[in-house]
Amino acid sequence: MNHHPQYSLSKTFRECLLSFNFDFLGLIAGGVLAAHMHIFRLSPWVITTYPAVLSAKGIIAGILAGRLGTALHIGIIYPKFIGNTRSFYTLLSSLITMTLIISVFMSLIGSLIGLFLWGISLIDMPNIVLSVIGTMALGLTISLLTIFVSFVSFKRGMDPDIVVYPVMSTTADVIITVYYIIVVIIFFLNSIGKAIIISINAIYLIFSALILLRNLHNKEFIKNIREVFLTLLIVSFIVNFTGTFLGKISAVIEERREVYIVYPSLIDMIGDVGSVVGSVTTTKLALGLLSPSLSSLKGIKEQVFGSWLASIIIFV
Repeated sequence: MNHHPQYSLSKTFRECLLSFNFDFLGLIAGGVLAAHMHIFRLSPWVITTYPAVLSAKGIIAGILAGRLGTALHIGIIYPKFIGNTRSFYTLLSSLITMTLIISVFMSLIGSLIGLFLWGISLIDMPNIVLSVIGTMALGLTISLLTIFVSFVSFKRGMDPDIVVYPVMSTTADVIITVYYIIVVIIFFLNSIGKAIIISINAIYLIFSALILLRNLHNKEFIKNIREVFLTLLIVSFIVNFTGTFLGKISAVIEERREVYIVYPSLIDMIGDVGSVVGSVTTTKLALGLLSPSLSSLKGIKEQVFGSWLASIIIFV
């Protein structure tokens, strides 16, 4: 059962090598960031919040790619936007709500940590919340692109578990970096700029509230939110401390733009390998090709070795 052609070593390696090449696009995200280093001088939280925004979008992309990959394989979601199953539209609703939840957690925890470690004041706290939620609200457009890539890859006989996250994580980094820079620049521009960001936040909050009210009795929706809640809480703490570290080293490296350029690519590659193994494992479990025991880990050795080998080649 573990030698299903969908999961052969050669196929895994080829698809990983193809999708991991998109990590080079992370250099574009880093380049955009390096070209706008002046925004870091606007406030101490601007640079320390950036890793949290990247990670938040990565979490959402990972959840979406993993759920879609498994659902497409077992047939509870069809590769089309119109006339799809209830599970698909519930997943979309969950995604919008989860994005808001993780945005709030990231920004609030970041604000609390910032009070002690970043040298920010209480006045900065609402600024962080508004900027993060505003960026993530715009980032919902990336989710539509992720769904599109999932559908196209599945229709063309490729494994979305292997292809989608590596492709979209890097693409998302480029887009979310641009969104973050735009939001920060507009926010600090003048009072009109702040009003624009506040309006984006208000629209997103109202839209999310309507979705939540509509799905309060939807068991699948509640299950989706509950399953990721603890993960979001834990990751929120981790990535904000990562932001603290980036903020500290930025004071040392100062104008060394190359460090900022390679940063998104490095974290993308590490995340891609883990995502491939994790997504394929959950799909195998759902299809009954793998049992939930440590002894069955040998059933994913092709994915572990194939993704690892592809990542080594890309690194070199």
